[in-house]
Amino acid sequence: MKLDNQDASSNVEDRRGMGVGGSIGVGTIVIAVIAYFLGIDPSVVLDASQQMQQSAPRQQAPADPNAPPDPAKIFVAKVLGSTEEAWGQIFQKSGSAYRKPTLVLFSGGTQTACGTGQAASGPFYCPADEKLYIDLSFFQQLRDRFKAPGDFAQAYVIAHEVGHHVQKLTGAAAKVNEARSRGSRDANQMSVRLELQADCFAGVWGYYAREFKGQLEAGDIEEAMAAATAIGDDRLQEQSKGRVVPDSFTHGSSAQRVRWFKRGMESGNPNSCDTFSAAQL
Repeated sequence: MKLDNQDASSNVEDRRGMGVGGSIGVGTIVIAVIAYFLGIDPSVVLDASQQMQQSAPRQQAPADPNAPPDPAKIFVAKVLGSTEEAWGQIFQKSGSAYRKPTLVLFSGGTQTACGTGQAASGPFYCPADEKLYIDLSFFQQLRDRFKAPGDFAQAYVIAHEVGHHVQKLTGAAAKVNEARSRGSRDANQMSVRLELQADCFAGVWGYYAREFKGQLEAGDIEEAMAAATAIGDDRLQEQSKGRVVPDSFTHGSSAQRVRWFKRGMESGNPNSCDTFSAAQL
């Protein structure tokens, strides 16, 4: 990718090296003991304390002006900035304003409004706080374990999570969550359609990055498709279990993920990403 002409987003929160947090203080324990003797369930105090800690904003350490540049952080900030410009234009054309998400960098684990996030789960989006979470070690896994190297492969991962943010803003995510809460038998299929739409939205961003910013280079699209292929449900199940169980898919097959990414990339139109109405994925 060519990102020299791209401004870095200011919506990046760096929690690397800060630990998971969320421990219960001595003062909270004392209050819980007093509550017990007053006939109040102490778990109410403990639960409230934990929820407050999880929802409290994390403080970043002051930036060291003498610290050397952090290429990885600069890269993700510029990719995020590119997505902000693309979706800002798209939302403006539809007569609405795009609300920018925050990208959180962490190492190992971190507290989110959706619970404790773990690096082992891979990058994810939390709709409750509208933040994308990523442990940058995932990019090394993408290259070494999944055999999907390249900067645009990494950018595709970020753009996919931004796609989930767009789904929250447009209401698509709420429909899927409603189906899940009802215990619908189609909940798994709805999850697949949600993930494939996020892939398509990543492609829509790629179209804007190529056509309006000139940020794509030869081989970039192939890098993204290699990443989409590597993390398809069928490929991952084959590697981990030695067999494929389509009924348990949550993100879609490799072929499906590539197909929908390409659809967004070719059209540049979010309306082409209606996976929920598609007869065939």
